[in-house]
Amino acid sequence: MLLAVQYRLGQLLREQGHDVAGLEFHLFTDTDTILPTHNRFVRKKFERVLTERNVHVHVKEMVESVEAGRLNIANGQSFTFDEILWVTDAGAAVWPGQSGLAIDEKGFIAVDDTLQSTSHENIFAAGDIASVANHPRPKSGVFAVRQGKPLERNLRRALLGRSLKPFTPQSKFLSLISTGDQYAIASRSFWAVEGAWVWQWKDWIDQRFMNKYNDLPEMVTDEKPALARGLAGADVIKEISAIAMRCGGCGSKVGASALSRAISVLEPVMRDDVLIGLHAPDDAAVVEVPPGKVMVHTVDSFRTFINDPYVFGQVTANHALGDIYAMGGEPQTALAIATVPFGLEDKVVTDLSQMLAGALAVFKDANTALVGGHTSEGDELALGFSINGLVDRDRIMRKGGMKPGDKLIITKPIGTGTLFAADMRQKAKGRWIENALASMVQSNLDGAKCLFEHDATACTDVTGFGLLGHLVEMAKPSEVDVELDLNAIPILDGALEMVEAGIFSSLQPQNIRLRRAVRNGEDAAKDPRYPLIYDPQTAGGLLASVPGELANGCVAELKRLGYPHTAVIGTILPQSDHLEPIVIKT
Repeated sequence: MLLAVQYRLGQLLREQGHDVAGLEFHLFTDTDTILPTHNRFVRKKFERVLTERNVHVHVKEMVESVEAGRLNIANGQSFTFDEILWVTDAGAAVWPGQSGLAIDEKGFIAVDDTLQSTSHENIFAAGDIASVANHPRPKSGVFAVRQGKPLERNLRRALLGRSLKPFTPQSKFLSLISTGDQYAIASRSFWAVEGAWVWQWKDWIDQRFMNKYNDLPEMVTDEKPALARGLAGADVIKEISAIAMRCGGCGSKVGASALSRAISVLEPVMRDDVLIGLHAPDDAAVVEVPPGKVMVHTVDSFRTFINDPYVFGQVTANHALGDIYAMGGEPQTALAIATVPFGLEDKVVTDLSQMLAGALAVFKDANTALVGGHTSEGDELALGFSINGLVDRDRIMRKGGMKPGDKLIITKPIGTGTLFAADMRQKAKGRWIENALASMVQSNLDGAKCLFEHDATACTDVTGFGLLGHLVEMAKPSEVDVELDLNAIPILDGALEMVEAGIFSSLQPQNIRLRRAVRNGEDAAKDPRYPLIYDPQTAGGLLASVPGELANGCVAELKRLGYPHTAVIGTILPQSDHLEPIVIKT
């Protein structure tokens, strides 16, 4: 890593016309020598390379602490640096030891030669999380990948009730270590070779490996799942066989036992104005409406698009609350509409309780009481909420209040539709989806309060109709025109790349019909970002108009509250004679 950083940093600085002669690099280790797990020939070669590259090597020097720009050594010495990279051995997570599983002295799950936990025979572990008791090896991908087939074999044998087969990891392995400048050293057992050809060999291996994850087959849509013979017990086969004959109507409800078990672990918010709810179940919930308040009702529901029921519950709850916040309301109660796939009761209970637990985490922050709902069986996981909110009669926020001179503000970036369409096709990068989910689980509660404190004149949440669709819903009743600045619209990482690759949400074609509301659509369509204003959003941000003189202060406060992508994306104009109310600025 040090040699790679040194080489690349030197390249960049030279390209910019800087002198690299003054750069210093230091390598610290508490071991007696560098590369202690490799043979002496490898160590000698790297000692030579480090000397040639003017790297200062500090052996037998344990780092005691790190401060900003300072490294403190156990012997009392200190060194100052512009940048410090801390590289450690693999470390074990805390949870295996806390779970009761047997672990080794470093905290990794202890397994025997069959990759079976030494303390729990129904648990298997492989890769870096595990430590084979009889064959300790360094944490390295070269060992982890070799455990895949033995693990699969023994899982099958365990399910079939057969004896497990032991696995012995290899003791010798090849290491190809780059020096960062398209040169590498190969190490195996007691020999070592070096050269540019070794780097080419290493690069070919690495590229081939990564291509397995980048060059993925297209998604198959018409393949039916099949159960491998002998991999399920009689009780499971009985349940699966019954799926074809599942009842409809009330017969499709989740069983009372499963429902009770799922609800028993939940802790819904308790409110004094909820007279009858989950704390005292009955045929229906009963809530009070305080004097001077009116009720705001909304409902949202959709099928899952991720494999984590807890996060799905968070996203769905945030999405459903958006309409209440956009109208200036305070959410009061929620009714759940949940669909759980057919399956064994334990799996149904887990999915349902996880999904509702994620939603309750959001409702807790919003002081919203889950008072009941309805559950049913279906082909796939789905969740929705009917939300009841309260608002002062004279403080209801409408879509149609925009005024000329107002600035248009959005609180979250757009692009969730195309990103999750790409994810279904195995085209999206993991960090793109992580960023999108982080945006989707962020509550609009503080954003709504901030907008209203800055005298917002109109507000809506950006969801299925996309940015343009919801903007049209605001512009028409307000009887104004809007100049929308395409350059200012915040976009989620990866969304533009996926749109340019031709990947869109299945709702995109319907949203594009609203292009007739854009006055200069032909010119705007030349901009690669243009399709994203039609992209349907899930748990999107708030779109609001704020008096022009208050807009900058509002954006600054929204960013302070944790909405870093907040931006002014347009200006409200007087209504013109044109039929199209939206003008795109590129």
